Amino acid sequence: MTAKPPKIPVSVLVVLHDGNGNVLLIERADCKNFWQSVTGSLEPNETPEAAANREVLEETGIYLSDGQLCNWHESTEYEIYPHWRHRYPAGVTHNTEHIFSAEISRQTPIKISLSEHTAYAWLPLAEAAEKVFSPSNRAAILNLHKHLF
Repeated sequence: MTAKPPKIPVSVLVVLHDGNGNVLLIERADCKNFWQSVTGSLEPNETPEAAANREVLEETGIYLSDGQLCNWHESTEYEIYPHWRHRYPAGVTHNTEHIFSAEISRQTPIKISLSEHTAYAWLPLAEAAEKVFSPSNRAAILNLHKHLF
């Protein structure tokens, strides 16, 4: 078995919402009670938009149509949790996260990747913001209203 190459310290965060004040969260398989929006690192030569679409499909089974993904043109830099730094090149301590959102119907079938997540839930904005473990995810959920059209 070959080792995975180190992750690129650039990622995406995609807040999936129903347009009626509810957000879809998924629970990480590797950390019980770590709820989050869709996230993931860029692959080599991948744009943030392509990564966002790929991660939504991989983590929820949802294919976003053209124009459905909203690029906030915002990013956050944060310190990578020490217990996850081994996934990155030696000496890397920070990650840049690009923020996106997409409106999806609550009737859309959700098929989580069981290797990455154990559950999903639709929650009202305030409850979702309280439940996520990441401060940048919390801020994105609370700022969602600025990016609705």
